[in-house]
Amino acid sequence: MLSREQTAAFLDKPIVRNGILGVIVFNALLLGLETSRSLMEVAGPLIKLLDTLCLSIFVLELALKLHAQRGQFWRSGWNIFDFLIVGISLMPGAQSFSVLRALRILRLLRVVSVSPNLRRVVEGFIKALPGMGSVFLLMGMLFYIGAVMATTLFRNSFPEWFGDLGNSAYSLFQIMTLESWSMGIVRPVMEVYPYAWAFFVPFIMVTTFAVVNLLVGLIVNSMQDAHAAESNQATEDYRDEVLKRLAAIEERLNAQANDKTPPAQ
Repeated sequence: MLSREQTAAFLDKPIVRNGILGVIVFNALLLGLETSRSLMEVAGPLIKLLDTLCLSIFVLELALKLHAQRGQFWRSGWNIFDFLIVGISLMPGAQSFSVLRALRILRLLRVVSVSPNLRRVVEGFIKALPGMGSVFLLMGMLFYIGAVMATTLFRNSFPEWFGDLGNSAYSLFQIMTLESWSMGIVRPVMEVYPYAWAFFVPFIMVTTFAVVNLLVGLIVNSMQDAHAAESNQATEDYRDEVLKRLAAIEERLNAQANDKTPPAQ
């Protein structure tokens, strides 16, 4: 049996990491093939066998990580993420209930934990969440104000769009996404209320072009900060390695100088 150090070194090999990534992608393709009834009629047993083989590889990988890291395994959010994703597939009834079968495609998300670049993107997004919470609160307030105003102004003539707060909020969300907002909603409303543009245009300007872009800016800044932190860490690691090598060279030179020093008479 491999020691913890040997297991950790084995898992860190590029061929092993790339192999796990390939299995994840291959398994995602298999799960897509399972949605085809014609393919399942022809090669259903083979597809299920390959799916089970992929799941076995994932379980083996987690077992090796647990053996190599022991208690440290649970201190990594990515390890817990992988454990939950694989655990969903091992739940009793995962092959029977459609909801659990559909959740198996979440295995594809393990690509995030394997790929450093994707992990950097997710970490940047997570770091942006506190700032995004404030923006979402602001957007919620704007939607509530807009929904109250729209319901009060337009519900008598357009109850299907603005009959209550729920319908108004959904209609305003459609308008914010610019999905058929002009010909689908605003222009019909303006035929009855010619000055309705005075409500809709400022709403679009504030929500679509200001608040949404503020969210994008927060995410971009967080990703840049995460990349800068990673670059600084890499620079510090390289500096430490250089200092260690210089110290080792200095120690060898001192040892050689001491060897060459003639003995005292």
